[in-house]
Amino acid sequence: MHINSESSALDAYWMPYTANREFKRNPRMITAAEGCYFTDADGREVFDGLSGLWTCGAGHNRPEIREAVTRQLGRLDYAPAFQFGHPGAFELAERIVDVLPDGLDHVFFTNSGSESADTATKIARAYWRQRGKPGKTRIIGRAKGYHGASWGGISFGGIGANRKLWGQGMEADHLPHTLLPQNAFSRGQPEHGDYLADALEDLVALHDASNIAAVIVEPLAGSAGVLPPPVGYLARLRALCDKHDILLIFDEVITAFGRMGAWTGAEAFGAVPDMMGMAKQLTNGAIPMGAVAVKGEIYRTVVDAGGPEHLIELPHGYTYSGHPVACAAALASLDLLHRDGLIERAREMAPIFENALHSLKGANRYVTDIRNYGLAGALTIEAAHGDPALRPYQIAMKCWAKGFFVRHGGDTVQLGLPFIVDRAQIDAVINAIGEAINELE
Repeated sequence: MHINSESSALDAYWMPYTANREFKRNPRMITAAEGCYFTDADGREVFDGLSGLWTCGAGHNRPEIREAVTRQLGRLDYAPAFQFGHPGAFELAERIVDVLPDGLDHVFFTNSGSESADTATKIARAYWRQRGKPGKTRIIGRAKGYHGASWGGISFGGIGANRKLWGQGMEADHLPHTLLPQNAFSRGQPEHGDYLADALEDLVALHDASNIAAVIVEPLAGSAGVLPPPVGYLARLRALCDKHDILLIFDEVITAFGRMGAWTGAEAFGAVPDMMGMAKQLTNGAIPMGAVAVKGEIYRTVVDAGGPEHLIELPHGYTYSGHPVACAAALASLDLLHRDGLIERAREMAPIFENALHSLKGANRYVTDIRNYGLAGALTIEAAHGDPALRPYQIAMKCWAKGFFVRHGGDTVQLGLPFIVDRAQIDAVINAIGEAINELE
């Protein structure tokens, strides 16, 4: 199918997180996908270097998920999420708990990572109110953090470009980011920077712990350009939250279900939060779905303070929370991760990816940093004439023309390879990026 860039058919759709003017002048239409590849409108195969949008680690168009969704649609297409249940949601909650760190034993379903971040922070406020500490409302995020596009996400998120249009959000403050010059070209977790967690002490001194509900961070910051945590940073942050009676939330929308070579970033980095937000890989991208896992003490505090048994304890949720078809897709996705050993495969392919990615060091003067962990990696690219986003955009477009999809965001080029990737595919996408960089004027 050929798309006419002048066609009015492109006008009606206001595309999300997209340079709409540029895209509608030069549309890049994806019409099919299989395994590690997209098919574009011209019939070209394009290697998917971001697993969709960090979503499809098991590969596209898996028949196991497709068939599970079809069966579910033939049996139960929808069930009301409020005051009624269906078996799939309860089964999925148990299956998720089985792969999480001990203590995260209750699951609330959402439809996206944004909703997961909002849900976790609302639960944090509810928890403290039911504990008799209603003043604990402020949320502490982190500079360069991404927690979705909702009002909560743009408030405690820390990417300036995602905040500047909207004005005042909810009450929040931010820890400093962990991107340090002395850690440039680190392989895996950088050695320096665990002390940056101590900035929480300054925020406690400023706001007082009696006014802070939670700290929310990504174990590995993805959208800002793959920032692995410094060695010891998350454990130090965990200890400080315990010291000051502040909840710790991990936003694992990108890191959960395999990308780190472990079931979660919490497992990979050795720190356990009080709540964990998830989405993306939960259904292998097939159906929108998210989840928030919480410790039992949080669940019990909110539920036990709910008044008479017939009353709703947490007045929160979504029409499509725990949707039957989404649950079917998620159960099939979890089955695939287990059956095909994809967590282990991601861990095995990670050092191969690391070596290939870091081969771009010194290949071109525009590459100022390379970072990686698991099957996530990024290059920082030197700004062109004061515009940090231009060269990454140019590199990504050159890669697309060569048959490779990579993400450009801010001053970075990002990769989130499928767990089923092989060595030849890794070499091919890295070579394409290197060629694209060298073709810059």
